Amino acid sequence: MSIDSTKSRGRKKKHRTATVTRAPKSTIKRVAPTVEARELSERAWLIAAISIMVVAAFLRLYHLELVPLHHDEGVNGNFLVRLVREGVYNYDPKNYHGPTLYYFSAIIPWTMRFLSSVHILDQSAQNTYGLTTFNIRLVTSLFGVATIWLVLLLRRRLGSIGSLSAAALLAVSPGAVYLSRYFIHESLFVFFTLGLVVASLRYWEERQPVYLILAAASAALLFATKETFIITAPVLLIAVVSTHLYPWLKKSRSARRKDPLTERLRQAVDRLGGPANLAMWSLVAVAVFVAVSVLFYSSFFKNWPQGVYDSLRTFLVWTKTGQEQHAKDWWTYIIKWLPKQESPVFLLGIIGAAIVVWKPANAFALFSALWALGLIAAYSYVPYKTPWLMLNFLVPLALIGGYAIEWIYQELGDLRLMMTIGVVAVCINLYQSIGLNFFHYDNNDDYYVYVYVHTQRETVKLVDEIARIAKGIGKGKESDVGITIVAPEYWPLPWYFRDYNHVGYYGQMATSGEPMIIAADTVKQRTEMQERFGSNYQQVPSGLNPEGNFRLRPGVDLLLYVRRDLVGP
Repeated sequence: MSIDSTKSRGRKKKHRTATVTRAPKSTIKRVAPTVEARELSERAWLIAAISIMVVAAFLRLYHLELVPLHHDEGVNGNFLVRLVREGVYNYDPKNYHGPTLYYFSAIIPWTMRFLSSVHILDQSAQNTYGLTTFNIRLVTSLFGVATIWLVLLLRRRLGSIGSLSAAALLAVSPGAVYLSRYFIHESLFVFFTLGLVVASLRYWEERQPVYLILAAASAALLFATKETFIITAPVLLIAVVSTHLYPWLKKSRSARRKDPLTERLRQAVDRLGGPANLAMWSLVAVAVFVAVSVLFYSSFFKNWPQGVYDSLRTFLVWTKTGQEQHAKDWWTYIIKWLPKQESPVFLLGIIGAAIVVWKPANAFALFSALWALGLIAAYSYVPYKTPWLMLNFLVPLALIGGYAIEWIYQELGDLRLMMTIGVVAVCINLYQSIGLNFFHYDNNDDYYVYVYVHTQRETVKLVDEIARIAKGIGKGKESDVGITIVAPEYWPLPWYFRDYNHVGYYGQMATSGEPMIIAADTVKQRTEMQERFGSNYQQVPSGLNPEGNFRLRPGVDLLLYVRRDLVGP
């Protein structure tokens, strides 16, 4: 993909001049020095970039245990617990996403267990395996921070101000922060997507095969993270082809005849080393893609070949899921969700896309616009819609939004307007991000788009109450205190009870003699509890509401019962 300056060629500006360096037609166009690139020193850019990274890291890492685990986080945590403690993980295409999340997350507890075994860490680290809420969310948070770093690597493509603006918008985006603090696959998926783009661009620029190999590895990890690879990969490919076709199609017919596509393709192949060299390294890249994919889906050959077979079968399963579950109107993303909670990124993305479509002077900006448009169109077409899928197109929207801010300064020459728009956009995002992530994180009102049937903070009170009771009756062996769960819905409780040795998940009324029982606050289970256990168990009121129950999530309330002989009259 060729690179054009973010500054239009030959345009005169008041009080400013810029020399544009033109490269031979047979070589790639290099970015011409831009006005702001000369005015913004390397030191200033570096300080700004580091500041953005620090803010991004703080928002993603501060108080990671604050938000109770979502239902999906509990399920993912259950997989991780088994992988870490038993060394077992088998990919299941029917219900769950790819294996990368679990293997990358297992690195921390495995490392802590090793360090404790050689007495570098306290022995308790080996006993708990380092499986804490902070540790599991640390992995996704770090991938979220690393995504900001990848955006900053696009400085040559977006300009200094454009890359800083894009990174800042993404750093404080309410959704990007919220979902980075979630133990789900999205943060990894988006990082590998952008990694694929950045590595491919570097290969085109520098013609070093190592970048092609990195691109292949990123693509494989993307595939091994989530089945929506089947959407992202074609969109990226179509965006690349369209980026080259669009400016060519805007030319007159005679100009197109003088510059045929076949000649452009030949020049591109020659630039990458010629047909033989390109074919050889392409085969190496394909081998890397296959090898990495097989390693992860086969659970490093512990589930061979079933895991690899299931990695392909998942697309048939996902096609059905995408039509039936979480179905919403096609306009949900563009009319309801994005304008409500991502308005700065969304509006700047629209402005940037309009600018680059009107005047495609920057190939990467055009690619980013087509990338964002393609993903939004694809995910809008599919009936399945959840807020975390928006993270996929927040990244290209931030890139094209950064380009819009760069264009305002370079083309209009208005520093005050550029600063005003940038600061206002970042401040709005930051305000919304702080409110969402640290105050309203479990508020399931329609305004808080990303809070999607989220676990209520009352669930943490339930877990704390059970720990208090277990401590009182366990006498130093709290983990051996038994708990029977008869409520039909109970996730993410298995994560919170991961260190209890005797927890039964029945999903319906069952006989029990355990010290504690958790039931659903429904007429049916209240009646069954009274009939079966009324004389032997008493309800432990939550103290949070008149009904004495614990809110798990909207529409799901739980009741806690304890054996009377353990608590007295």
